[in-house]
Amino acid sequence: MSKYGYIGKDGPTQAIKSNAGVLTTKEHRDLILDEKLFIPGQLELIETKTASSLTTPNYIDFSSIQSNVYDVHFFTWSMEGTNSNPMYIQFFENGTIESGSNYKYANQYGGVGGTFSDSERSSSATYIHLGTSKADAGGALTQGYVYLYNLGDSTKESYATYQSIKVDYFRFGSGVMTQASVVDGIRFGKTGSTSYDILGASLYGIKEYT
Repeated sequence: MSKYGYIGKDGPTQAIKSNAGVLTTKEHRDLILDEKLFIPGQLELIETKTASSLTTPNYIDFSSIQSNVYDVHFFTWSMEGTNSNPMYIQFFENGTIESGSNYKYANQYGGVGGTFSDSERSSSATYIHLGTSKADAGGALTQGYVYLYNLGDSTKESYATYQSIKVDYFRFGSGVMTQASVVDGIRFGKTGSTSYDILGASLYGIKEYT
């Protein structure tokens, strides 16, 4: 009898279509902590970046996105600043930023005063609009998340669905880069020449069934 129950010499696999072994709850936990247990849908951190600045450039780039490993990526972000401008993402193709009018997006937002609108959309944009930072002398916080699809598939367009929130409104929507290509980087930032106080983001891959 091994640590992992009655199974044979090779130990438990506990993977899709290969579920050898009977585990105690502690053994199950230990395998998770050792990153040896397959859990479909779990987030795997690729990279976290932060910046603190009052001058341009007002963006941060992710170049190690592992688009050849994950079909779906998850991106979270947080921005603190005193100027109100849209937050955005753009994609890199073969190391070159795509900043032409090859993006489309549409979003809806609601405010604390009861307003709700779908007026923010574009069929020929230079970025995907994620939300607007809060103009506040105290530097209010704006946060959001994005799901990214097909970044590593040269035959498909790259899509994004997202949601953001600040002190007085929320926003949700989707966007696409309207050309099929392999995306090997992401730029996240704030439009215009206005600055931010604190900018941070984390990129994850989502583990899938194989």
